[in-house]
Amino acid sequence: MNYGHNNPLFKKKLLEYIHEDGITHGLDLHTKAKGEFMETFNEKILKPRGYEYVMQFTGPTGTNAVEAALKLARNVTGREHIIAFTNGFHGVSLGALATTGNSHHRGAAGVSLSGTFRMPYDGYMGDDVNTTAYLEKVLSDSSSGIDLPAAVIVETVQGEGGINVASFEWLRNLEAICRKHGILLIIDDIQAGCGRTGTYFSFEEAGIKPDIITLSKSLSGYGTPFAVVLIKPELDQWRPGEHNGTFRGNNFAFVTAKAAIDHYWSDDTFSKEIKRKGEYVSERLEGIVDNYGEGNFTTRGRGMFQGINCINGDIAGKITHNAFQNGLIIETSGADDQIVKFFCPLIISDESLKKGIDIVEQAVKEICAKEDSIPEESCYFDDVTVSA
Repeated sequence: MNYGHNNPLFKKKLLEYIHEDGITHGLDLHTKAKGEFMETFNEKILKPRGYEYVMQFTGPTGTNAVEAALKLARNVTGREHIIAFTNGFHGVSLGALATTGNSHHRGAAGVSLSGTFRMPYDGYMGDDVNTTAYLEKVLSDSSSGIDLPAAVIVETVQGEGGINVASFEWLRNLEAICRKHGILLIIDDIQAGCGRTGTYFSFEEAGIKPDIITLSKSLSGYGTPFAVVLIKPELDQWRPGEHNGTFRGNNFAFVTAKAAIDHYWSDDTFSKEIKRKGEYVSERLEGIVDNYGEGNFTTRGRGMFQGINCINGDIAGKITHNAFQNGLIIETSGADDQIVKFFCPLIISDESLKKGIDIVEQAVKEICAKEDSIPEESCYFDDVTVSA
């Protein structure tokens, strides 16, 4: 909900469309709403950034967009395996789940999950280890046991995995490796995209151009289901019906998605506001870490996609419970739910943003005070993510 709940600007456009008896469901046939969205997305999002992509409307969930991206990469290259990264999350349908790292979700599959090689994400082996060098080594060594993959799929900021941020240098290295070995680069921008990190696409500032991009979640602007795969034109090699589905595209979502782009993304004003608020969030979270962390808290994230890292999932849970009792809904993330994930609407007012972080800070203060009677190591915060 990057644009808040029931955004009144989008609601007005949607109600007008419904009252005018606009087409509700047209399968993959052309509609006015679809055409206007595609034109707006191309003119105001793709062209200003120098991007050229074909747009595929998949079933309306992020995991369906990922399924389509993986299938297309395999079809185009004629290769089977996909490289995914530690702590990555790409969905819970079987193909996407094979690229997801979380054992809780993988355990529900009921079958073996194959077709994926797992590589260490940026920082996974420590700040001093360049994990792209390891990837390059195994791809260049014919005895590594790693077959040449069809694609690499990666999040620039791992949301469910714990607000792990890939550096721009790491992303550029990853793209260079893909180009060298003829591997397709898929960016999963389902959670980090649509402005969450400060730019519309989370990879813009890294200067890379993925082969395939998946978008969903906040894309529609209004919470209506919507997912898209952006494909470089030369890779658009689907045969008719190879990835179909009843709900390919959502005319109500087309209307509100267009309104979101028209209102917020016609120039760089909104992007600058997100970055300004993101800087405020960083300052506040760093203050919380300094005041209550005793050297054990850390912050992480980028733009309006941030969190406090808390080692202990039990402590993170106590913080989120305390905050909830004081009127703030907070989510945790990370392998052990150890991150307090700050994920508020991008349109939040300065007043509400301050109020939300104040509640978080008070919760951290109270929980740490209660933990003083427990051995010190029990109150170490390494991976808490704050979600307001």
